[in-house]
Amino acid sequence: MEQQAGAISDAESKVMEVLWQAGRAMPAEDIVAALVNGHQWQEATIKSLLNRLLNKGAVSAQKEGRRYLYTAVLKREHWLTSESKGMLDRLFGGRIAPLVAHFGKHRKLSKTDIAELKRLIGELDDDQ
Repeated sequence: MEQQAGAISDAESKVMEVLWQAGRAMPAEDIVAALVNGHQWQEATIKSLLNRLLNKGAVSAQKEGRRYLYTAVLKREHWLTSESKGMLDRLFGGRIAPLVAHFGKHRKLSKTDIAELKRLIGELDDDQ
């Protein structure tokens, strides 16, 4: 059963991405190896992030011999939903249309994006 994790920081989300992509329990050294080069973080920083995630209930740890294996408890989809809802609430009053209008106004929507949005809207209309 998934626990409701506390808010995940940007740095913590990088650790979570490693666990989500792996889809399995991982020892700290594998998580460190996945992050140390790309983010220029020290091992101690990554282990601190793991501890914070453990305290928030976003990951669990199981002892295996002399090491711990870390597993994502927080599901990526749940985190993504929470993050996107928070962003929409903070910036656009919880509405999607002003978000799309903002990107359209600043020319951040490609023709492919617009075609996909039209398709999605069509599917939503069909469902109702």
